[in-house]
Amino acid sequence: MVQQFMSVKETAEYLNMSVPWVYRDAARVGLVPYRFGRGRNAKLQFKVSEVQAWVKQQRPSGG
Repeated sequence: MVQQFMSVKETAEYLNMSVPWVYRDAARVGLVPYRFGRGRNAKLQFKVSEVQAWVKQQRPSGG
């Protein structure tokens, strides 16, 4: 089965960013976090397809 979600660490590695950046800035730049669980034990994850689409949008157009 194809993985639908990435953990914060996987997202950070995919984007070549730090884990703190993902927690602090990902939502601000347009990446939608999904929260699994409640309270302090909640896991933040990101949809693989949305992260990939966001990356494509960040590429400079033209050449």
